[in-house]
Amino acid sequence: MPEIVDPCDIIKHCAPELLDRAGIGTWVMDPARRSLTFSKVAKALLGATLDGDVGYESFLSFVDARDRAQLGAAIQRSLNAGVPLDIQCRIHNHGPSRRVRIVASLVNERPDKPALTGMLLDIEKDNQIEESERHLRLILDTIPDAMIVIDQQGIMQFFSSAAERQFGYSASEAIGKNVSVLMPEPDRTRHDGYVARYQATGERRIIGIGRVVTGQRKDGTTFPMHLTVGEMSSGDEPYFTGFVRDLTEQQQTQARLQELQSELVHISRLSAMGEMASALAHELNQPLSAISNYMKGSRRLLAESSDPKAEQIMVALERAADQAIRAGQIIRRLRSFVARDETEKRIESLSKLMEEAGALGLTGAREQDVRIRFKLDPKHDAVLADRVQIQQVLVNLFRNALEAMANSATRELVASNTATDDDMIEITVSDTGQGFDADVMSNLFQPFFTTKETGMGVGLSISRTIIEAHGGRMWAENNMPSGATFHFTLPSATEKDVANAGQ
Repeated sequence: MPEIVDPCDIIKHCAPELLDRAGIGTWVMDPARRSLTFSKVAKALLGATLDGDVGYESFLSFVDARDRAQLGAAIQRSLNAGVPLDIQCRIHNHGPSRRVRIVASLVNERPDKPALTGMLLDIEKDNQIEESERHLRLILDTIPDAMIVIDQQGIMQFFSSAAERQFGYSASEAIGKNVSVLMPEPDRTRHDGYVARYQATGERRIIGIGRVVTGQRKDGTTFPMHLTVGEMSSGDEPYFTGFVRDLTEQQQTQARLQELQSELVHISRLSAMGEMASALAHELNQPLSAISNYMKGSRRLLAESSDPKAEQIMVALERAADQAIRAGQIIRRLRSFVARDETEKRIESLSKLMEEAGALGLTGAREQDVRIRFKLDPKHDAVLADRVQIQQVLVNLFRNALEAMANSATRELVASNTATDDDMIEITVSDTGQGFDADVMSNLFQPFFTTKETGMGVGLSISRTIIEAHGGRMWAENNMPSGATFHFTLPSATEKDVANAGQ
């Protein structure tokens, strides 16, 4: 409550016209008659044309019903105990309500006739300003970026709630201190020199230009932050406003994405080598078998020869045949090794897999004006999968979709999931590209088949191998009127799987 002003002193020492000119209404209450007399300004504030005295009940009728009982009790307390009256209430009389301040004191100039003399002050504008300031403060409290205002000496004048959270100082601790306390060395020592140089030269090195710097918390720990500084003037005094964004989480996410990307690239290379080795093994196994058969045939022919060196030749052929058989066994073991019959399956969140794969595979989609929609059913989110391998499949499908839509008028990529009848979850990735011709569609998943000028033709082949190793299947179909959709299935994680994983 504001400091109580004795209205009697003001009324005694100010002429009525001065009070009217200042917008101060005056009033006097006769307790015995329970009537009030109002000045011209007071009548205007009440929003009524009043002639002569006004009854006490009539006066209370001008007061908003929510404040009426409180005001009546305060007036009665002043009359009974002689305590000053100072209260705010809303006046409501055939129009919008307005807030006024009622101040009064009990005057006993005649013991037999005390009177309550007071003033009526319009505080609606003051309340509007306070409300605006409160509203602005609430807005500032919701901004995730810290806001700090300093004067030309670098002394902090404002420290937002986000700044309190980021730096660990309370506003009362920070305000009045040099902003350099929020900086590690050597910036802390150099800061005042930066400000002085700007004031002397006007050269802007950071004002209006955001950059990444290092901040220091109250506990001494440092963190990366993006700082943007703006300049303003208030009362001919320059002030600087800094907006600070904590980049710790962003850099951790970026580092994790880079780590994941490196992991995916490594797995992709291994997978490509495995596919190539498997294909080569298949191709080499047949000629090796043929070589062995030809050598066996040559041994039979030499058995009938009378050449004195025939026996030596037969030994050489026998050893060569043994080596061909040995090479074939090595090739078969290599094919078995790269077949990846077993994968490390865990319960994974499909939406999380999509999110992380999208961060890698959909890079540049916004610049290409591609609309991306993930229509994922949360009821069918848990799958049994090898996280890295399935992300590799998704990244490959996402990148292929973006390339397919490079020249399309409409660019839209949609990823969705649905449950199937065989306890599997079907995932689809659909685009609005050119689709595939019939001859291309039949060879899409063949190793080393590609429609790209620089492609190796192993991406989709590897993807299908991964999905089949998970117990699922993968296929593609054209959309109408254009585009293509790739489908693949993964085992659904049952409630029992989820419960066992949580134990």
